[in-house]
Amino acid sequence: MMRKVIFILFFTFTAFTGAFAQRFAFVDSDYILKHIPDYLSVQKQLNALQDDWQKQVDAKFAEVDRLYKAYQADEVLMTPDMKKHREDEIAQKEKEAKDFQRLKFGPDGELTQRSNALIKPIQARIAKAIQAVAESDNLDMIFDKNSEVIMLYANPRYDKSADVITKLGLKP
Repeated sequence: MMRKVIFILFFTFTAFTGAFAQRFAFVDSDYILKHIPDYLSVQKQLNALQDDWQKQVDAKFAEVDRLYKAYQADEVLMTPDMKKHREDEIAQKEKEAKDFQRLKFGPDGELTQRSNALIKPIQARIAKAIQAVAESDNLDMIFDKNSEVIMLYANPRYDKSADVITKLGLKP
């Protein structure tokens, strides 16, 4: 029994000692991205594309709204066949508008695909620079201050964001 207690205490002490020996740092990904001209250019390009597509979506829904208001104004004068035809036309236009919106802005839409294609090379460069900083500073882990990891306190001396920007060949 005593042997087990000693073994558990030894194992616990060893585990704690190993945990304290690790070296950690963090980066601020927003800060890094703001210093990369390619990223800022991509963001402008994506924002312009998004604005253009949003105007098209808005125009399509405005057309649906216009058709519906015209239908309501003329409804009392229409035969049942005319009503059915106009209702089908409005439903078809609304479906087209929703399909267009989903095609451009949906989870697998063109905006997401373009964003991934344009930003992925920038993210790869940043990851490579972070790895180089970690290796050169002999760090075990680097956290992103802006990710889902909760960081209640971070000593600024462990902030390696400026080092990553320098590794990317940019000025912090």
